[in-house]
Amino acid sequence: MAFLELKGLTKGYGVGVDRSVVLDGIDLAVEEGEFIAIVGFSGSGKTTLISAIAGLIEPDAGEILLKGKPVKGPDPERGVVFQSYSLMPWLTVEGNVALAVDSVFSSESRAERAARVARYIDMVGLSHAVDRKPAELSGGMRQRVAVARALAMSPEILLLDEPLSALDALARANLQDEITRIWQQDRKTVLLITNDVDEAILLADRIIPLNPGPNATLGPEFRVDLARPRERTAMNHDADFKRLRAEITQYLMRVGLERGASVEDDITLPNVVPITQQGTEDLPPEAYLKAAESPREDRFLEFINLKKVYPTPKGPLTVVDGVELKMRKGEFISLIGHSGCGKSTVLSMTAGLNEISSGSVVLDGREVAGAGPERAVVFQAPSLMPWMTARENVSIGVDRVFPGATASERSDIVEYYLSKVGLGDSMDRLAADLSNGMKQRVGIARAFALSPKLLLLDEPFGMLDSLTRWELQEVLMDVWKRTQVTAICVTHDVDEAILLADRVVMMTNGPNATIGRIMEVDLPRPRTRKALLEHPDYYLYREQLLSFLEEYEHGATPELKPDAAPAETASKQDEAA
Repeated sequence: MAFLELKGLTKGYGVGVDRSVVLDGIDLAVEEGEFIAIVGFSGSGKTTLISAIAGLIEPDAGEILLKGKPVKGPDPERGVVFQSYSLMPWLTVEGNVALAVDSVFSSESRAERAARVARYIDMVGLSHAVDRKPAELSGGMRQRVAVARALAMSPEILLLDEPLSALDALARANLQDEITRIWQQDRKTVLLITNDVDEAILLADRIIPLNPGPNATLGPEFRVDLARPRERTAMNHDADFKRLRAEITQYLMRVGLERGASVEDDITLPNVVPITQQGTEDLPPEAYLKAAESPREDRFLEFINLKKVYPTPKGPLTVVDGVELKMRKGEFISLIGHSGCGKSTVLSMTAGLNEISSGSVVLDGREVAGAGPERAVVFQAPSLMPWMTARENVSIGVDRVFPGATASERSDIVEYYLSKVGLGDSMDRLAADLSNGMKQRVGIARAFALSPKLLLLDEPFGMLDSLTRWELQEVLMDVWKRTQVTAICVTHDVDEAILLADRVVMMTNGPNATIGRIMEVDLPRPRTRKALLEHPDYYLYREQLLSFLEEYEHGATPELKPDAAPAETASKQDEAA
């Protein structure tokens, strides 16, 4: 008899013609002590699946059995961590974890309960923040509290609904290691929902895709026969890991193709010049222009000793310290590092949205001083006017940047870019009615439609599931190929950094964050994820980035393991500068 068994699980919402079946006949058997990863996408019903197993919702048909008994309502034996944490805002970190521990282990002494709370808070790396309340924590830290709370209840089965998605690459890796260690110690049964293929392979015994809904079903299982313990760097050289990773990724990409995409309209982009490229007002002196004329293409964007200092009650805090970088016109750079390393600060200073403490940013011969339409920004959370349509949201900027164009020409610009991002048939839908992925497409279309000199992307796909993220990366590369706009993309996704960039700029951890290394990505364009997986150098690039993130975990000075050879510091930084 299986430890956990799902038989014909079906769940829908709504009534009559408005009824939508989310899960349709899900069958699954999980053995005791097994670690199962279900790879799910937005809209596939993954949260509905976890909620049903947790006893938080009732299925319409079928049954859920745990140790042979039907699941009826929630129970501490099923520990749940959702993607969106739910903490008591008036309680500290310690208080939030203790609330669960006191409820489940009321028979233990106060000292035993306190020790249990302290153990799991330390396990997720929050011992330094036990007295902080959720409002004083970052999103990733709040999620760690939720993980600690679930683990502290010592459940028989752990249900994890993308619990690590809010964390940067290193924090995510550390928690993955802790989850693995706990699982190996106690052999708890674990059901993990994730959209990260690497995470699934690292942790699981079996990987099962949940195909997109409505009427979502489970896809074919992939058994992970890699020896444990699994080490990320070592797996990077393992032929079986590469084969399995390629098989799962290609299956998921096929699912995406079958899901379909919007049909692009055959719209021609008008030959009109934006206001940001007109006129000669505010140009530097002629002598400067003459001196800079030759190298301008290679020094299109310059960061000159860029520094950002914030005042704090304990004195000045230097977040970014001495960033020096030169970018070629038309170059695409990925900026990667841990959460809090200052990469978004660098981007916001470049956009003119955050005051520069010292140093400067020079774009095409002009020093950046405040925001301007020649710099388009796409944020992680798309900021659209919800009462406006997709077309109207893009038109706002186009009307300002192309005042000399006719109404018809401006309309063509808007429709061209909305079509290129796959929204040809959704231009007149309200932003409020669009999915997160569609909203982000509008944000990308709006940025390109401004014909900016510089495109700034601040983790633009960070809130999206893998399938949507892959689709939009392809969209971004396709549109960028047509425009060749100079671009910087902040990301903590190693694969995304390699896929998009000509160079990957790696920032050390803060405070006093700076550029630690720069890696040239010599891979042919146009790039596709499938081609990337098959390229012989891809895993070498990947290893360099993963090694850097590990070495620079604690700041600007790398920490090398005693038995490790020094990593190459030969970045192209000095040469580029």
